[in-house]
Amino acid sequence: MAYEWGVDSASPADDQLLQCVINNFGKPRFWGRYLTTVPRVASGLTAEEISFLHGQNIKILPIYNDFRDAVGYGNGKNVARRAIENAERLGVSPGTFLFANIEHYFQVDEAWIRGWVDTLRTSGYKSGIYHDPIRGPFSSAFCRAVKRDARVGGETALWSAQPEITVTGPQDAPGFSPNRPDCTGNVWAWQYGRDSKTCPIDTNMIDTQLLNQLF
Repeated sequence: MAYEWGVDSASPADDQLLQCVINNFGKPRFWGRYLTTVPRVASGLTAEEISFLHGQNIKILPIYNDFRDAVGYGNGKNVARRAIENAERLGVSPGTFLFANIEHYFQVDEAWIRGWVDTLRTSGYKSGIYHDPIRGPFSSAFCRAVKRDARVGGETALWSAQPEITVTGPQDAPGFSPNRPDCTGNVWAWQYGRDSKTCPIDTNMIDTQLLNQLF
């Protein structure tokens, strides 16, 4: 397995932020960004930002976070539809993984996860979920969803927030060893460093097969 280093940010990726990252850490292979603006949380991806990152040969990992809980099959479907609509609005290529942002303090149930995965399955995009496998209810809910429908485990790319180590560049990145739910799942991404004091970014490692299916 091969792994690639990259970052995510709540702020737009522009030349100033990219130079901060390159000068202090290294050049990222991918950049995680939010599909929509959520006031006081994150600014949304724009066409100009997409053009800038692609011009730097940096792939985009699309994140959808305009929701506050993850309960109910219908709710999962609705959140997925909004993620798909925003991906289409921005011209995100079909076949790209879209990541639902599930924080550790969210309520989560297996029905929501199935609703998200089922809706992505027929959309042309692929199912991804950012999660904390240690704190909060995600891991148990995910494993219940897998038990009910094995496709959930096979189709979803999981982005783990644990363990949180420290922010580094690619040369000092840890070996790929994220925590994961105790069931079948493709843990292909790991946010191992959060809230850099140098640049407003988090640092990540991802599996090359995921990099190839980003935007």
